[in-house]
Amino acid sequence: MKTIHHLSHIDLDGYSCQLIMKSTPYTIYSYNANYGAEVIERLNQILEIIEQSKDDATILITDLNLYPDEAKTLDLRVKKLNDAGRNITITLLDHHGSGEKTARQYEWYYLDTERSATKITYEYAKEYFEFSEPSWMQAYVDVVNAVDLWLQDEHDNFEYGKVCMRLINETRELSRVIFANEDRHYKLSLLAQAAQMLAADNANIILDEKIHLMKKAFFKENNDDTLDNLSTKHIVALLGEKRKEMTIYYKDYKGFLSYAIGNTSIIGNGFLTTYPEYDFILDIGPRGTMSFRANNKVNVALISKEWANGGGHPNAAGGRIQGFKEQFRYDKVKEQIQNIIDKQESIAGELEPKS
Repeated sequence: MKTIHHLSHIDLDGYSCQLIMKSTPYTIYSYNANYGAEVIERLNQILEIIEQSKDDATILITDLNLYPDEAKTLDLRVKKLNDAGRNITITLLDHHGSGEKTARQYEWYYLDTERSATKITYEYAKEYFEFSEPSWMQAYVDVVNAVDLWLQDEHDNFEYGKVCMRLINETRELSRVIFANEDRHYKLSLLAQAAQMLAADNANIILDEKIHLMKKAFFKENNDDTLDNLSTKHIVALLGEKRKEMTIYYKDYKGFLSYAIGNTSIIGNGFLTTYPEYDFILDIGPRGTMSFRANNKVNVALISKEWANGGGHPNAAGGRIQGFKEQFRYDKVKEQIQNIIDKQESIAGELEPKS
């Protein structure tokens, strides 16, 4: 069975490409990236996984363009694997004019600026992959194509596409870095529901009114509650599953390090209440902002001051790490924080009086 590593963009068009591929029978590992450095980071991640595996694989890239130097690096690394006896292929399905130069250089780079990436992926999958097409898919592809190419004359599709676009843009309850798979599953499940509502009269208005309820239904387990409370309970449970890899220690205190979860007051309090063995929780923002929360076990204002000359209150403090590099992988975030911890503990050790 074919193994596919599918990297796609983080907008409606990009996630819709991944929704299309769910109708194939292959083993698919999915990844998402915005433009720029994150694309290279994700490709490195994919190549690392492939290098550690013995399986044949296809690297499928949709709705993202590569520049010549990026494509060259990818091509050389795949050729090196194949020269060593592997069978790794690349397929890039793109519709951005900025990829034109690269597309002329590599046969695996397919470019068509007249169709959305979703439509390209849909038609490519029907021709080259085993494909079991749901009844709603063709109409949904037309919706994404209309809004992504801004075809306002296709009024109904365009208007429905605008609501789908907002659905993706405003679905931010889960961190895309530390909950990558969960966040993708959340978004794709909402899109799948939206795709099946197209036939209704005034479908765009109906979807607009149902988005909030669809989100609540995703997080709801038993009793009803606000979306904030339902999603917080879900996020705390997910964080709990990651305690082994996300625990940090500073002096005699046990902390939990998250990245870009946001809403730290509500989520932090929920986590510390659920897992009282932790003394504090720290959420790092993409630009190095620190948001500490504690529950009367440690003065996080002092930790914030020691780490980044920050401050605040004993149970709620913050600061900013100078020189912090935005990361797209949690392990690299933790590495930067561990360096700060090691440095501070080294300084403390130097200041201790010698016996």
